[in-house]
Amino acid sequence: MPEGHTIHRIAKDHSPLLTGRPVAVSSPQGRFAADAALVDGVVLERIQPYGKHLFYEWANGLVGHVHLGLFGKFRVAAGPDSPEPVGMVRMRMATDLGTIDLAGPTDCSIGTPEDRDSVIARLGPDPLRRDAKPQLAIERMRKSKQPIGQLLLDQKVLAGVGNVYRAEALFVNAIHPERRGCDLEPAEAEAIWSTIASMLRQGVRDNRIITIDRRNHPIPKGKARRGDTTYVYHRDICLRCDTPVQIVELGGRACYYCPTCQPK
Repeated sequence: MPEGHTIHRIAKDHSPLLTGRPVAVSSPQGRFAADAALVDGVVLERIQPYGKHLFYEWANGLVGHVHLGLFGKFRVAAGPDSPEPVGMVRMRMATDLGTIDLAGPTDCSIGTPEDRDSVIARLGPDPLRRDAKPQLAIERMRKSKQPIGQLLLDQKVLAGVGNVYRAEALFVNAIHPERRGCDLEPAEAEAIWSTIASMLRQGVRDNRIITIDRRNHPIPKGKARRGDTTYVYHRDICLRCDTPVQIVELGGRACYYCPTCQPK
């Protein structure tokens, strides 16, 4: 499932093609046809990302909600001519600048601002948003008896964090993933927030996940691979100390950590 940096990057990339102009909205697959008709030809005012959710805000007051889930993907074609749909396209948005097709999302619907607010109310702060309130996430971490490695995947604690950033942020801060949230010092919880926010911002800029400090581990241009761009995630050995990386299942996902750099 895409992590928060991908969602914010999608909003950034879609905005120049769609916002401020009427958008032809359709559903080649047919499943979204009734909702598409509600905003077809309406001006799109802005695209608001929050965590792993995208909200398309239309001039008629309606709001489109997209959650990609595990299988959702966008396909973008520049130019005024829309290509033939490829596969099961749930939603198509087209302007004179380009066409954006969406296939396989967990959710694609049109609702009200209240529906949008209801979704956001169930989420924790998004570190990529300017209106984020870090203290809310820090308090939720430190009040819980659950392992921090599990808490970081809970979207009610932090919105937009997935498996890669969880493992890498804990590694950078030398925190074992099985430590309980309530056992964290305030400075440790604050450092986790700051690290995740920094990593997510870099992910938006690079349009991929690179969590290592490039000053200490330079990556030749064009040579980046997953194993070169993370400290412990999906690695056999720790990039820093060469200790074999261990795995513990938390939150239903494999959490990678270094037993040397992250002592229990």
